[in-house]
Amino acid sequence: MPKSYFQFKQFIVHQDKCAMKVCTDACILGAYADVSAANKILDIGTGTGLLSLMLAQRSKATIDAVEIDNDAYTQAKINIAESPFAERITLHQQPVQQFSREQSGDVNPLYDLIISNPPFYQNSLPSPDAQTNKALHAETLTFSELIEVVVSLLAADGRFIVLLPPFEADQLTRVAQKKALYLSEKLLIQHNPQKAVFRVIMTFQKRSISEYREDTLAIHEKNSNTYADKFRQLLSDYYTIF
Repeated sequence: MPKSYFQFKQFIVHQDKCAMKVCTDACILGAYADVSAANKILDIGTGTGLLSLMLAQRSKATIDAVEIDNDAYTQAKINIAESPFAERITLHQQPVQQFSREQSGDVNPLYDLIISNPPFYQNSLPSPDAQTNKALHAETLTFSELIEVVVSLLAADGRFIVLLPPFEADQLTRVAQKKALYLSEKLLIQHNPQKAVFRVIMTFQKRSISEYREDTLAIHEKNSNTYADKFRQLLSDYYTIF
């Protein structure tokens, strides 16, 4: 049974109310995302608030975090309020499609960075648990809707970073290309070098490029439960064990 909270070096994430718990691949996403040029960030489907908190720790950006689920929203509200970054994170409980429509007439600048760990099961059998369905199954946010929101809210030189399983990553890439959103970076994640890739982090931008960069990250060393050096370095600012 997962713990009711996850302690990071600078903040704590309570997760007893959320269907989606803190997981390693989401932590990789939060640590991997480049925030060096980000002044304004949008976190789509924030869940516990994990990604917003991780990005706030490494930046001075203001962050909008959007969450549709009531329990997840309540959880994120607590986690953000108890963090050192509460003044820079604004939480919104609404569908991101509605959030996007409301922002369309706003005079505020667009987002330098949009990040998401979205619901990704497009056609698989739903879970009997409604909360898990909303978190995992793309019933309230299709890939097409997600990309439309990103295109609408992303600055001309901004970046969209998203985490998905390999099959769904290919699906999203095709949808994005049709909307003139182009893949610029791809990080392939493995449990260890002998295992198949189980998650992909992709970075998209509005400017077309001839070829994207690709890298691989293994969580553990070969034939071992020891964390790989590259993984340890990536998470060293967050995990208390490093």
